Amino acid sequence: RLGVAYVPEGRGVFPNLSVRENLVMAARRGVDGRNDWSFERVMETFPRLKERLTNLGAQLSGGEQQMLSIGRALMTHPELIVLDEATEGLAPLIVADIWRVIGDIRAAGIATLIVDRDYRKVLARSDRALVLQKGQAVLAGPSDDVAADPALAGFLGV
Repeated sequence: RLGVAYVPEGRGVFPNLSVRENLVMAARRGVDGRNDWSFERVMETFPRLKERLTNLGAQLSGGEQQMLSIGRALMTHPELIVLDEATEGLAPLIVADIWRVIGDIRAAGIATLIVDRDYRKVLARSDRALVLQKGQAVLAGPSDDVAADPALAGFLGV
């Protein structure tokens, strides 16, 4: 209700609902009455889902479930979307598509909080970065500064 949408690591699709039902059940206007992410816009963003509207959530591949989870979050017209390991375990073509959509989300003016192991992609698509080690912030600042910090490799084991 405060304009925050969450895309969980485990995707969280409703397995017994169709793609259409998963999307429509989440649809609501944004906190400021916005309705930018209509069903049609989500279908344009994820053409694969459009082909599977009658399929149940359980019948989708992992990548399609992730697209559905992101689409469902967008149907709430969030001010902030939290993406937890959005590309984990997905095929490279799907991963590229998910990163494209994350770029589209940012371009639409929706704040994004991305938790992902692929720190290079996160740093390339973010304004600010925070590196945590055992719950403590060890690096923080503009993404370019964090990427250039020599300490980064030590914290991420690269």
